[in-house]
Amino acid sequence: MATAIQENGINSLSNGNLSHKVDEQNSSSPSEQSESIVKSEETTADNSETPEIDIVINNVVCSFSVRCHLNLRQIALHGSNVEYRRENGMITMKLRKPYTTASMWSSGKITCTGATSEPQAKVAARRYARCLQKLGFKTKFNNFRVVNVLGTCSMPFAIKITAFSERFKEHAEYEPELHPGVTYKLYNPKATLKIFSTGSITVTAPSVADVQAAIEHIFPLVYEFRKERTKEDILALQLKQRGVKRKRSFTHIDIEEQDYEEHFGDTSDEENYGSDESWD
Repeated sequence: MATAIQENGINSLSNGNLSHKVDEQNSSSPSEQSESIVKSEETTADNSETPEIDIVINNVVCSFSVRCHLNLRQIALHGSNVEYRRENGMITMKLRKPYTTASMWSSGKITCTGATSEPQAKVAARRYARCLQKLGFKTKFNNFRVVNVLGTCSMPFAIKITAFSERFKEHAEYEPELHPGVTYKLYNPKATLKIFSTGSITVTAPSVADVQAAIEHIFPLVYEFRKERTKEDILALQLKQRGVKRKRSFTHIDIEEQDYEEHFGDTSDEENYGSDESWD
C-alpha cells in the first residue's frame, strides 16, 4: 500500500475507470488549450517531485478467546503442528495458510502472530478455533481484536539522525551505544517509530491505519534532515530487504583462517571433546 496518493487531474468514473476531460478542451480556443497544457505539465512536474512511499506490513498480532477450558495435554497428543511447552503452561500451534503461529493457554485465551494484514489475522484466528472444535472442545469465537501491527518503510533518502534527535528532544531518544536508530514516540496516533540513518523506518502501532498515519506524520519531519545515501547505506538496505542481518564490519582488522588457528589453536579436535576418550 502507498501512503502518498497524488492528484493527477484524472477524474474517476462511477465504474472505477479513469477519464480525461476531452470535450472541454476540444470546445475551447487554441490559446486556452495551450494554457491548460502548460498547467497540466506543471502539476505533473510537481507530482513527480513528491515520491510515493510503500508501507510493508510484516506482522499483525491479534488475540481472541474461545470461552472454554482447554486441555493442553489432549491438544498436544491429538493435534497437528503442535508444540507443548509445559514449563510455560502453553501450547504453540502453527498453520501453513495463512502462515501464522498461535499461543494457547488453558484458560481459553489465544494470541496469533505472523499475519500480514488484519483480515488475514482474523481468518487465521477462526481457523485455530475450528481446529480446537474438531478436537472436541466447545469453542466460541469471541473478543477478537488486533493488538499490535509492525510495519516498515524506506524513505528515498538517508537521514541525519543525530541532528534529528537533537531537534525533537521531547519525543525522540537516541543512544547509539544501545540501539543504532532513533526511537520516536507519537501519542496521536499512538505509535512508536525506529528511525535509522539509512532512511529505513520501523513502526509499531495498534492498527494498520495508525501505522500509515504515523508515517505520514513523520515524513515532513525527517525530510528536513535528508542526505544522500552512501554505499554502506545502500548495502544495508539491500541486506535488510533480503532478510540478512547486518554484521559489524571491522575495516582495520582482517582476520583470516590461519590467524584464527594461531590465536585459538587448531579446532579439528573439537568433535572429540564430548567422547569418553578425551577425558582419559
